[in-house]
Order: sequence, then structure tokens, then C-alpha cells
Amino acid sequence: MEKRKMNRVAIGFIILVVMVLVLMFSNSLRRSSRITLPAENSTSGQTDPDASAGEDALTVIAVTPETVQTAIATLSRPEQYSRAIRVEQVWSGGSGSFETTVTVSGRWTRTDRTLSDGQVRHTITDGETTYIWYNSESTVYSGPAGEISPDDEQAIPTYETILELPVEDIAAADYRSVSDVNCIYVETVEDPDGYTQRYWVGVETGLLVASERLLEGETIYRMASLTVDLSVPSADRFILPDGTVLLDT
Repeated sequence: MEKRKMNRVAIGFIILVVMVLVLMFSNSLRRSSRITLPAENSTSGQTDPDASAGEDALTVIAVTPETVQTAIATLSRPEQYSRAIRVEQVWSGGSGSFETTVTVSGRWTRTDRTLSDGQVRHTITDGETTYIWYNSESTVYSGPAGEISPDDEQAIPTYETILELPVEDIAAADYRSVSDVNCIYVETVEDPDGYTQRYWVGVETGLLVASERLLEGETIYRMASLTVDLSVPSADRFILPDGTVLLDT
């Protein structure tokens, strides 16, 4: 009788252990389907990203407002990649968003964006000359890029401007993660016009992962691009509707 009682106790204990393990495993697999940028008051301390996720130089730099420019300077963007960027603009009483597909090959950047009226705007630029056409039309407009950079065509800020900031204009800097992407985070002080800029720069790719722009503390712009394809893009992506092959020029 006592042996049978001991067996029941052992079986009950084993069942309890299995249930705990199942619960722990299911929690470890649960992920949020919503992309949420870190809250304004969130902090990460100075925990360095995994050494496999970035250059060795980054793993030994404690990122602070005084050292973040050194850390950013060690990063470089990949020569070839593709990704989608989602941008949301907020104004009093409403908001709007759009998505841009970006393809980069060397000095050439292509963007494809669906506009609010349903048209698709295509651009290809090397920073000197920009080609623009709409939908599947064969007519292509071209002209000097001027001050409109490839980042401008993607509707994202150029985070390298951090390198030009006086240290006193950097309000916060540290390592943070967005949806498991290790980033260097930088926040600027509010400028005389009331604007603050926030950047999350991916340690592994050197690409801008997310950004926010605030006006007097209120978000008016945010962008996110959490995944990137580093494979070589098809050369067809850089052929104009009239058959001009730009990668060979």
C-alpha cells in the first residue's frame, strides 16, 4: 500500500515538472506581433550587444553622449541590400502612413512607393542624377539630384548627421534593442524650434532601424525597418522603363 502511494506521489511530481517546463517553453516562444519602439523613459544601461552582432570595436565602447559619435563612426552600411521601410506621419487630429521598398546596389538606390492617390512612384538615384517614373509608364523624368540624397528619397533621416553634432546637443545615448535587433540609440536635445530626433541604428548592418521626430514632446514622425535582405539584388531592378541599364554606367 505504501509503495503504491509513493508511486502516485512520484507520478504527480513528474507531471508537475512537465507542466512547468511546458509553460516556460511556451513563454519563451511567445512574441508580440506589434512593433513598438522603446518608451521614452526606458533604459538599457550599458550592456554591450553580442560580439557576433557587430564589429569588435563596438563591443568595447561604452556608449554615452560623449562616446556615441566614436561608436557610430565604426559602422558602415552594406553595399547591397533590400528592405521595406514603413513611415508614419502624425498631425493634429490624424495621421498617415506609407511603405517604401528600397533596393541598394553600390552607389545606386531604388525606391518604390505607393502614394495616397494609388499611384506608384519609382526612383533610381546615385546621389548625382535621379530618375523618376510612375506606375508602369515608359516616360522617365531625370535631373540632378541636388541636395535630395538617397535617404531623402527613402523619407528617412540621415543618421550620420550625429557625427556633426556638438556633444552638448546629444541628450542620451546607449545600447538598446527593437524587436531583438541590437541598436545604438541616440536622442538629441530639443532644438530652438522645439524639435527632437531619436535614432535606433542597427549594430549588425549599420542601417537606421527606427527613428522618431518630436515637436515639443509630441511625435510627428516615426519610421521602422526591422528586417533586411543582404543578398545581391537583381540587376533588373536598375533598368529604366526605356531599357537603360544603370548598373553598367
